[in-house]
Amino acid sequence: MGDVVIVGAGQAGLQAAISLREEGFSGRIRLIGDEAALPYQRPPLSKAFLTGDAGEANLVLRPQALLDKAEIEFVAGARVDGIDRGDARIAVGKDRIAYDHLILATGSRNRHLEVTSADADGVMSLRGLADARQLKARLGEARRIAIIGAGFIGLEFAGVAAKLGREVRVVELAPRAMARAVSEQVSAHCEARHASWGTRFAFGAGVVDVEQAGGKARGVRLADGEVIPADLIVVGIGAMANAELAADAGLVTGNGIVVDALLRTEDHAISAIGDCAFHPNAFAGGPVRLESVQNAIDQGRSVAARLAGRPKPYHAVPWFWSDQGDMKIQMAGLTAARDHVVQRGDPSEGRFSVFCFRDGLLLGVESVNRPADHMLARRVLATGRKWTLADVEAFDFDLKAMTAEPARAADA
Repeated sequence: MGDVVIVGAGQAGLQAAISLREEGFSGRIRLIGDEAALPYQRPPLSKAFLTGDAGEANLVLRPQALLDKAEIEFVAGARVDGIDRGDARIAVGKDRIAYDHLILATGSRNRHLEVTSADADGVMSLRGLADARQLKARLGEARRIAIIGAGFIGLEFAGVAAKLGREVRVVELAPRAMARAVSEQVSAHCEARHASWGTRFAFGAGVVDVEQAGGKARGVRLADGEVIPADLIVVGIGAMANAELAADAGLVTGNGIVVDALLRTEDHAISAIGDCAFHPNAFAGGPVRLESVQNAIDQGRSVAARLAGRPKPYHAVPWFWSDQGDMKIQMAGLTAARDHVVQRGDPSEGRFSVFCFRDGLLLGVESVNRPADHMLARRVLATGRKWTLADVEAFDFDLKAMTAEPARAADA
C-alpha cells in the first residue's frame, strides 16, 4: 500500500490517519480538511463551548506538533472538487493528488429549514466551530429563543440557554422529545426536567415561516397560526450525509455513501467512514448511517486495520450520549425498533435505565445518570450473544452479573 489520502478531517478522518500509524503503516498519509482549524471535537460545541467552560484550545483533538511527529500531512481549508477514479486522483483546486487508497470521511451537514424566511438574520444552526462562535455571540445578546427541533442538539442548547436565564421555546413536529432516538420513558423524563428549568414545548407543531422585520428574525409562525416571539432562532432538524463527492464519481449513494462490511465502496480503492457511511450493521438489522463519535472512531480504526493487512468486518457496538443540564443521557445499542421496555431505577430520583427489547431480544439499554449501567450494557452487547428477555429476567436485570456470564457465540 502506497499513498493514503483522507478527505475529511473530523473525528473519523483523523482517527483513520492516527490508527494507520499505530498499525505500522509507513506510507504517505494526507489528511484534507475543508475548515481552517486543526481537527477538533464537536460535542462540546453545543454545551461547554457556549457556556465558556471550554475554549477553542480545549476542542483540538491533536496539536500540529503531534500530527507532524506522526508524519500526517494535514491540509487545512481545502475543498476537494472531484475524484478521478480512472486515474486514482482527486482534484483540489488546480492540484491533482494521487492516491493508492482514498478514504472518504466527508461527514454530514444540517438539514435546512424549508420556509420562505429561513435565511433571515437571527436564524442559525450548529454544526461546526464557525457556527458555534456566532451562536455564542448571539446567545449573549438574545433574550427570547425559539429552538426548532427537540433532538439532541436542540435540547443540549436549550439546557444551556435556560441556565443562562433565557426564555426558551422548543418546537417539534413529532409528538415527543428525541422521538427517533430514545424511548417514551426517557423522553418524558427529559421533557419534565427541561420544563422545570423554564423551557416550554410545542409538540406536533409544524413551522410554516419565520416572522421578520427589516431582515431580522422576530419569531416563528406555526401551522396553527401561533407566532412564537424570538430574537434568536436555532434550527436542529437533523442532518444529511455529504455524499455528493462520491455520487459525482459514480459511486453508489443513498442515505450516505454505500459501503460493505469492510467499509469499502464498490471501488475497493475507496472507503467511506463516519457520518457519511451507509454501512451494514448487525445491531440495526440492516444498513444504517450513524452520527456518533463512537462510530467515527471505530470505523476509522477498522479501515486502518484493513489497510494494514488485518481485515475484519465492522461490528462495533453503537453507543451515544447527550448532556442536557444535569442529565447525562447514554444509549448502548440501537433501540428504535423496540416493542417492549423494562425500567430499572426511579426517574423521580433522576437516575434510571430502560432495557429495550424487540421480539423478546435485547436491543439496547438507555440510561439517565447511570453511567455504570451504560458501560456494562456496552459490554453485554459486545458479547455477541442474543440476550432474550428471559435471559435478562433470570439475571434480574443485573448488568454486572450478565457481564460475568461466559460469552457465547452469537446464535445463527
